[in-house]
Amino acid sequence: MDAAFTPEQSAIRRTLRTALSKGAPPGPSAHPAGFDPGLWARLAAELGLPGIALPEAYGGVGGATMDLALAFEELGRALVPTPLLATAALAGPLIAALGDGRQRAELLPALADGSLTAALAVPGRSLAPALGLTGEPGDIADGLWAGGGRAGGVQARPAPGGGGWLLYGEVGQVLDGHSAPLLLVAAHTGGFPRARTLLFLVRADAVDAADGADGGGSAPGLTRARWTALDETRPHARIELRDTPAELLGQDSADAVSDALTATGRTAAALLAAEAVGAAASALERTVGYAKEREQFGRPIGSFQAVKHRLADLYAAVQAARSAAYYAAWDPDAGALALAQCLETLRNVASEAIQLHGGIGFTWEHEAHHFFKRAASDELLLGPVHRLRERAARSAGLFTVRETAGVR
Repeated sequence: MDAAFTPEQSAIRRTLRTALSKGAPPGPSAHPAGFDPGLWARLAAELGLPGIALPEAYGGVGGATMDLALAFEELGRALVPTPLLATAALAGPLIAALGDGRQRAELLPALADGSLTAALAVPGRSLAPALGLTGEPGDIADGLWAGGGRAGGVQARPAPGGGGWLLYGEVGQVLDGHSAPLLLVAAHTGGFPRARTLLFLVRADAVDAADGADGGGSAPGLTRARWTALDETRPHARIELRDTPAELLGQDSADAVSDALTATGRTAAALLAAEAVGAAASALERTVGYAKEREQFGRPIGSFQAVKHRLADLYAAVQAARSAAYYAAWDPDAGALALAQCLETLRNVASEAIQLHGGIGFTWEHEAHHFFKRAASDELLLGPVHRLRERAARSAGLFTVRETAGVR
């Protein structure tokens, strides 16, 4: 393993940091799409951001996970709301892994150039079980993460007369689900005795990714509404499907879907870990700057030994988390553990930032709170931390399970 960045990777960090430094301060976007479409278009056109890790044959850059992780780290530093996580870390890899030749040729170039955004809709309270990051090691294969039971989650049935599928059900907490023109929906099919969970494409077409404007209506039977979320830089939506037309993604193979979700989960964990490190480093830098300026008893509060010790501990934690995130980008199998460490570090740094900012830090609109909200939101998105560590420990065989008299 060569820990040094390539010239191209250094250029990604430098260019993206410069571009984001000219934007808005950390915080949510006032645009209905939940992000600035103008900034998204520039990041896609000038930097090729959404296509960094997509194959060159489909308009992408063909870069490695590390290349995309460095971009996520810079986005975390600026705390800029973009659809990159939903599009490039979740939906894009699944389409590349499962889609047939026509679907890849049609969708991946549009995802790579930023003209199309996508969202992954998985029934349940969290994406983490579906991506194999929490729960028992064998859970993802049984499909229970997608709602379970005969009527749980989203149900799929062949459309009358053939030629497609119809989806019926509801999905809550869909990342960027209110604005993405393309939805990947996990649904049960085959009837209860032979139930299997597959992924379907729903052409929502409600919002144009280029400008965030109404794209001329929604798919039949599809209703979606943006939810009020703790972290407004991570917009979520609730989706209702009432016999909504859909297209099967790839082949009818539940095993292929399970494998693709697991692989996508490992990579997404590494990318989210890098983003959390960027956010933690930015929150720490802002807190250090404030400690140098804020005076108490006639001297900057940063000159007091107790404050120095707290900041030094946070610095060491951020550096350790950054090392874990970079390693996970090189070896995504370490993604879950790295994500746990980075999320915990971001939460601790954000909490200390609020404390060290004093009275102003407790203001709900203060930037310190934006970082704290991001930490709490990300734990709900792909966590929580203790579940990530428990799953990693079970996968490594550190726990032994014994059943006695039917009690586990």
